[in-house]
Amino acid sequence: MFKTKSLKKLGITLAITAASLAISSTANACTTVLVGKDASNDGSTMIARNEDMGTAWAKHFVIRQANTNPTNYVSKGNKVALTLPSKQLKYSATPEWDTSEGLYEEAGINSANVAMSGTESATTKEKVLKLDPLVENGIAEDSIVTVVLPYITSPKEGVARLGKIVEEKGAAEVNGVIFSNKEEIWYMEIVSGHHWVAVRVPDNQYAVIANTLTIGDIDTTDQGNVQVSTGLKNFVETNKLAKNSEKFSVRDIFADTKEDAQYNLPRMWDGQRMLTPSKKKKITDTDFNLFEKPDEPISFAKVAYILTLHFNGTKYDTMTGSKADKYRPISVPNTMESHILQFRSDVPEELSGIHWLALGVTDTSNYVPFYSGITKTPAYYQAGTDLPDVNSAYWTYRVTNILTKTNYQEFKTKETLPLRQEVRDYLAKQVAKTDTEAKQIIKDTPDNLPTYLNEQTEKFAKYSLEKYKELNKQLLVKMTELTPTKHNDNL
Repeated sequence: MFKTKSLKKLGITLAITAASLAISSTANACTTVLVGKDASNDGSTMIARNEDMGTAWAKHFVIRQANTNPTNYVSKGNKVALTLPSKQLKYSATPEWDTSEGLYEEAGINSANVAMSGTESATTKEKVLKLDPLVENGIAEDSIVTVVLPYITSPKEGVARLGKIVEEKGAAEVNGVIFSNKEEIWYMEIVSGHHWVAVRVPDNQYAVIANTLTIGDIDTTDQGNVQVSTGLKNFVETNKLAKNSEKFSVRDIFADTKEDAQYNLPRMWDGQRMLTPSKKKKITDTDFNLFEKPDEPISFAKVAYILTLHFNGTKYDTMTGSKADKYRPISVPNTMESHILQFRSDVPEELSGIHWLALGVTDTSNYVPFYSGITKTPAYYQAGTDLPDVNSAYWTYRVTNILTKTNYQEFKTKETLPLRQEVRDYLAKQVAKTDTEAKQIIKDTPDNLPTYLNEQTEKFAKYSLEKYKELNKQLLVKMTELTPTKHNDNL
């Protein structure tokens, strides 16, 4: 049987050469959206990503309690071994249903209200990897959240911790990783076996990132906005990779861009055409900026919409377009989960962080809000395997996509989209109501807050799940009504 996770493990092994890394990353890969606090419509920071890998492989959503990780960590994926601190923060995570080949926790928010998402796969030039090869048992996607997020109290601390691991243990993959809190976002790229670069996302700008190293010109002396690996400047200078070892373009030196035109840059174009249409860029352009200013402040709903895009309304639309197979879209059938990690500035710190989670394909799923202060997740978010079932959240949302696609234009417009909007509107109102009630609890009985947030998020999740189960029944009935018949109607 086809197993998604086996491909992930295979990707680590193949990543030792640049050519094979390109194969493994392009077979299944993700799309990231970042929004600085002054670029959003409410002062929120948002980091978001579609995790794309398999069409029938359940993701679970869990809360990892404080001080439960082993101090002697060994990855089940590629056997990277690390000694972890004994003190560990609580955090949310979306691991695989079967962790025998690695956890792949992907994203979460810890109890210090720091978020992390990893990873955005990328590729490095073969000539650079010959100078600093990837390490087979170095840090990789299956471990990256587990060994970093529970031990950091700021985004910069996250960059520093992961950077130290890359330098000491080596990296098995070329990846992009994101850290945030309510004040700032840092985007980090692991560019070779032992080197990395991280930049602070400008508060008034956003980014859409798609499986290519995208950090451009940097000034390594600007420590407030740029962090780099120890020895990177010497590496660049010794190997004559740039004229100036303090100021250079990371993308020009490291990025393998062979597949950008068809596979990566069109996704950046699709996001930017929605957020900065005034730029009037073309899908064939190759000079996209990593960070852009939006024409209008970006809402949570807009970020969610970007993650559902498949070149909507163009001839390249992968669902309805005449050239549907031309470019790789943002939303694909093998999305396993999608998250938007939001920190709000207009509520108390205890309510600031929300882990919005959409299981299955974003085009037909819905983002359910989970406050970072919860101590448990619903049982049906901890269920699901590689075989369909009728109870797990993952398979409920996955089935919606399968059924909608049988008659996409009619079912999406008349059934799935209206239901999604109904659920989204309801959840937005409930979050506002919960904020109000929770503020009073913080004031009067703060010890009761976790229990209250657990109860409320359980209600959010159950409401959405039940609505989608009913939708699935309706779609199934409509499918049967459309079944062609060949008998004589007069008989």
